Amino acid sequence: MPHETTLGLRANWKQFTLLVIVNAFVGGMVGIERTVLPMLAEQEFGIASYAAALSFIMAFGFSKALANYFTGRLAGRFGRKALLVTGWALALPVPFMLIYADAWAWIVAANILLGIHQGFAWSSTVVMKMDLVGEKDRGLAMGLNEFAGYLAVAAMAFLTGLLAAQYGPRPVPFEVGIGIAVIGLLLSVLWVKDTGKHVSAEAANSVIPLLEKPFLETSLRHRVLGSVTQAGLVNNLNDGMLWGLLPVLLAGRGFGTASVGAIAAVYPAVWGLGQLATGKLADHVDRKLLLVLGMLLQGVAILFLPYAEAQGAYIALSATLGLGTALVYPTFLATIAAHTHPTQRAESLGIFRLWRDLGYAIGALLTGLIADRFGITASILAIGVITVLSGIIVWLRMPAERRCLEPIDLKKWLGKPDVRIVDVRSPEEYASGHLPEAVNIPIDGLLQQARSWSKRQRIITVCAKGGGRSAQAAQLLRDTGFGKTWWLCGGTLGWT
Repeated sequence: MPHETTLGLRANWKQFTLLVIVNAFVGGMVGIERTVLPMLAEQEFGIASYAAALSFIMAFGFSKALANYFTGRLAGRFGRKALLVTGWALALPVPFMLIYADAWAWIVAANILLGIHQGFAWSSTVVMKMDLVGEKDRGLAMGLNEFAGYLAVAAMAFLTGLLAAQYGPRPVPFEVGIGIAVIGLLLSVLWVKDTGKHVSAEAANSVIPLLEKPFLETSLRHRVLGSVTQAGLVNNLNDGMLWGLLPVLLAGRGFGTASVGAIAAVYPAVWGLGQLATGKLADHVDRKLLLVLGMLLQGVAILFLPYAEAQGAYIALSATLGLGTALVYPTFLATIAAHTHPTQRAESLGIFRLWRDLGYAIGALLTGLIADRFGITASILAIGVITVLSGIIVWLRMPAERRCLEPIDLKKWLGKPDVRIVDVRSPEEYASGHLPEAVNIPIDGLLQQARSWSKRQRIITVCAKGGGRSAQAAQLLRDTGFGKTWWLCGGTLGWT
């Protein structure tokens, strides 16, 4: 296989590293707003209504969500790089609009452009990294991607908070964004390469079935994809609340601009740094566990926010929120990629990111309306409860991953009528030695054969060493409703 179509992080480390850097600049564009805009609404534009003040987040969320969706649909037609460059071109006017806006409508318009930029640019870097690395290091790849993006969000939130405290909300904090946009565009135009050939190389060997109705299955029907999508929406719903209301809550409790910036920065900083570990973790442990734990941590931290008083308590809660988000963010993306065919990956990720980033808009609208009617405390508590419920939905609906059965346990099941042992290797490998009672069905024909099986039976998939084809085959069966499915730990070699 030619070098340019070789999959893997090591083989493609130069382009991968460049994309990590580019995504840091993408995150930096959001970071310039994180601390300053909520204060700007009140101080310079005199907006008292929470719902009106959060309108910029609603505009950002809707436009980013739609851009995510169209990036997924258009990536195969026009190429990933073309959409990345388009995203950066749209970012160029944003800092100038924020600096010179004389009406709140211009701030909202700037955030529509910013949302489209984020949808095109961030989605493109996500998909391109997945194209490059293949299945083995996908969690690590997403951890590095999100680490770079959200650490940049944190750094810019902190920096612009300091600049706003010294020079005022405008223009100095937003002038940083001009440099970010120019550098991001130049890096993308001059050095980023498209990854279409990598998609073709992976698709040639994939056994994951194509989704018949990608939008419906990714959004709801698929037990894995639908569970991940609802959790992604709720994750960004609470992030939209934190973005809009946390600075207002802190300012109302007497914290200065610099302190607000520091507290607000801890959340994305832990979120970003944590993903260096949690992304790699998603390659080795049950992703369902990471999703449930992450959503519950976020929900509990949010529920405690109204009752904190000292700055140290807010920093601890902000760090807990960051850890919870770090557990789920790269796991969302790695899970979607693991359960979709390479040729549909960009589309399915675009659909997921459509719903996930609609969470910003829904969160801003919902929390603003509740805060206007019942106060900030009621709004924060409502979002905390929704976040906890989302984690419970993942726990109840999503099949577990990476479950293997020890050989000693399989021996107890041999001869039982409700047990089916399936060797998913090639006929030649099967003939060289196999387990007793194992039937040979190569992995590429497994789902076709499984249509006539009862979903109540226990199925054990087997390959040579265990954890490769057998784990993938077990996951394919679980995704289609065979809940009592395991792969054999150690495979045929471990059995002997």
